[in-house]
Amino acid sequence: MICPLWKSGGAEAEGLATPKRSPIAEMERMMKLQDVLLKAMAKKIRWWEVAEIVGVTDRTMRRWRERLEADGCSGLADRRKSRASEKRLPLARVKEVLRLFGETYFDLNMWHFYEKLREEHGIELSYTWLRKALQGAGLVARHKKRGQASAAQRAASYDGHAVAH
Repeated sequence: MICPLWKSGGAEAEGLATPKRSPIAEMERMMKLQDVLLKAMAKKIRWWEVAEIVGVTDRTMRRWRERLEADGCSGLADRRKSRASEKRLPLARVKEVLRLFGETYFDLNMWHFYEKLREEHGIELSYTWLRKALQGAGLVARHKKRGQASAAQRAASYDGHAVAH
């Protein structure tokens, strides 16, 4: 049995979104999965051995086997990539938030802008989402990551002493 997902067309041929892996790595993974599934269906190896080879739990492999028997090869497609999250904001709302910050509230910091969105515009978003959106759009600078501690600082903190710079 050759699964249409394992052919060179892959999930694109089925109209499904593919994982963000390199095409070669994904093809190798699918070929390995095909080999072990065919051996398991032919009863040459046990299903728990397939789970070990593939790197999933026994329970996950039982679910995969049930989906394979019920839906065929299309049951093994990665379901996480096929539909958008229910929590995803409409594009118009995202554009509105970015426009408000860029045109009206450009002089506020992120926390004050977050409060204005809630109080004056009735837009309920998480602060983390807002921060990531503004930083991703380039409207707010990202903070630099801290540097690694020097050997003297690590040794001093181990001994319980503070090191002056």
